Amino acid sequence: MAIEYSSRVKRIPSYPAASAYAMPEDVAQLASNESPDPPLPQVVEAITRVLGGLNRYPDPTNAVLRGALSGRYGVPAERVAIGNGSCDVLLALGEALLEPGAELVYAWPSFSVYPHLEAASGATGVRVPLAAGDVHDLDAMLEQITVATRMVIVCNPNNPTGTAVSRDRIAAFVQQVPRNVCVLIDEAYCEFNTLDDPDATLDLLERHSNLVLLRTFSKVYGLAGLRIGFALCGSPDPVTAVNQVRQPFFCNAAAQAAAVEALRHQDAVAERVERAVLARVELEDGLGELGIEPMLSQANFTWFELPRRDGETTEETEQRVLAGLAAAGVLVRSGAALGRAGWLRVSFGTQGQNARFLAVLRDLV
Repeated sequence: MAIEYSSRVKRIPSYPAASAYAMPEDVAQLASNESPDPPLPQVVEAITRVLGGLNRYPDPTNAVLRGALSGRYGVPAERVAIGNGSCDVLLALGEALLEPGAELVYAWPSFSVYPHLEAASGATGVRVPLAAGDVHDLDAMLEQITVATRMVIVCNPNNPTGTAVSRDRIAAFVQQVPRNVCVLIDEAYCEFNTLDDPDATLDLLERHSNLVLLRTFSKVYGLAGLRIGFALCGSPDPVTAVNQVRQPFFCNAAAQAAAVEALRHQDAVAERVERAVLARVELEDGLGELGIEPMLSQANFTWFELPRRDGETTEETEQRVLAGLAAAGVLVRSGAALGRAGWLRVSFGTQGQNARFLAVLRDLV
């Protein structure tokens, strides 16, 4: 007789993980929106300094890191939540807010972890289709908010489409959401957004106690391997709630030390953003030469529809191109796994990796 698991385990979808982890080092890993830049030497040194103390538990309050984030963003430390990656904060907030009978509103396609929130909690997920240009339809999302809505999520810039809406539109949206509904703006890619300053939404926290800005060290800071993210909140309540539903010591000592040091090097962040924007232009131009028009990205990746050959289905085109790229040592993310078959999401790598991707794709399309 087999072990019987909770019914919610059957509801939770599997995360569409990339397949690069067992591949040789010369593979162009353009599937997971990671930074091609390694951690700064100073960050590596900060990690090394704490290794001798790994026999002790890390600070469960994350006090030094929350203080550093408070100094960087001007948000009181008691309104800063830390997580084992931003997904940890996201999932914990879902566990704290959602339950059967509650509703969660988000756009689709969007970040593939959002469906986990409804599946794990038993809440009803309300998916709102993206508008023309694959941008958030904020008006349509407002229309879906009911008395049962506990949480609404806006991924800005959006993953997997890379598109973004302006700070002014975000401000107008938050203003119209009822104060008893948590508004989470997932800003994992905000540093790459050229529509607005990355800090443009911070002032909204002082006006909206129900607002949470979710951010990460995994992307522009190049710390994906350490899994560390954070949330800046309009009140201390979300911080208390997420800490109540999680295990203690959820953020390890090396991650905390690395994040504190990384915050000291905003000049390096600016340089990485500049390189990403240049890569964005080069890749978009290269795709244009192939007759492919990608969505207007404000992130460190691009999203586009593949041209089909005569007689091919959308799925066949995607699988053929994915297989051809992988055979040439280029890994990208399947659109089918992210909510739309026949599309690809491609992270920006080094200049050489980007050129390699375009050369292989040219032969396949």
